Amino acid sequence: MSRLEGFSDTAFGFAITLLVVSLAVPAHFSELLQQLQGLPVFAVTFALVSVIWYAQFVFFRRYAMSDPVTVVLTLLLLFVVLFYVYPLKFLFSVVFSVGAAPLQARDAPLLFLIYGLGFAGVNLCLALLYLNAYWKRDELKLNHWERFVTRVSIADNLVTMAIGLLSAGLALLVPTDTALAGYLYFAVAIPKAVAGWYTGRRARAHGKSHSS
Repeated sequence: MSRLEGFSDTAFGFAITLLVVSLAVPAHFSELLQQLQGLPVFAVTFALVSVIWYAQFVFFRRYAMSDPVTVVLTLLLLFVVLFYVYPLKFLFSVVFSVGAAPLQARDAPLLFLIYGLGFAGVNLCLALLYLNAYWKRDELKLNHWERFVTRVSIADNLVTMAIGLLSAGLALLVPTDTALAGYLYFAVAIPKAVAGWYTGRRARAHGKSHSS
């Protein structure tokens, strides 16, 4: 593990700390029950931050890069994640009606804009990391299969980024129905499923060609 990965893990750990319902130990049982109401919010936000961490983990396992561009992009990703944490927690606090102040209808489009830009920023950073790896494919001595996986990863993250931007734009264009902008995030499953299916199909074809 490089110092860059160690620093990234520390930053992600700090981001998850910011998601904790409360850092203070409850003094009364009623306070404990009140804090437990925030468990669904913590669970969902923890899972989303973990997904981002795992995406970065996979990148470093594949390429183990520490060139200046990778360092800058990694720091930018961490910056976006740390900024993204509070809008993420606030949004799901509103969804689960736990802890957050009531959200005025006029403020919902702006909340989705902030969340969408953070979501898009994370995926843009991941796409640029893979793009940098593909740019250095000869230096990294990537084989044909590894180059294919890198291209698929770039496309996957760019499409996912576009969904975040589309949701943010939809919330601004149709401010009276921000629920539609929220439901749009379920479309993230489409590029993930297509990327997995296409990669699996090529992997099977790749294996058959080597076995024959």
